[in-house]
Amino acid sequence: MEVINVQVDIPGNSPVLVLREVAGAGRLVPIFIGHAEASAISFGLEGVVTSRPLTHDLFCEAIEHLGATLTSIEITKVDGGTFYAEMVLKVSESESRLSARPSDAVALALRFHCPIWADESVVEAAGLLPDDEADGSDDGGDVVEEFRAFIDNVNPEDFGS
Repeated sequence: MEVINVQVDIPGNSPVLVLREVAGAGRLVPIFIGHAEASAISFGLEGVVTSRPLTHDLFCEAIEHLGATLTSIEITKVDGGTFYAEMVLKVSESESRLSARPSDAVALALRFHCPIWADESVVEAAGLLPDDEADGSDDGGDVVEEFRAFIDNVNPEDFGS
């Protein structure tokens, strides 16, 4: 997966992280996130360095200080609109997985320049074909229109905590 951008849903003023499948059909996976996480991801995308470390920068420093590295992140499932992720950390020769919100995991992945993976079940459940893939056949264009209608009417509260 690759991070395309962070957009703001106009009716609800809610940030949406947009990921794209690198292999396969290039499906887009939109994930509603918080404003602070949207800023952290945007800073990571743009390579912004602040005079004092922000939370995600501090967490990166702590990981490195402890002799570990973030090797990848994986968005593991989506359940009722809530996405789940794991961060894969390597310390010496051992690997550890930490549960994380996708927004935090992506913000850290951008800082560590590590791969972002998504389980196929997540892409199947939440993935949408981009507009430029539509050729008039029944290839998901209706899904994109349904998603647009959904975005126009969704509230962050619909996704739970």
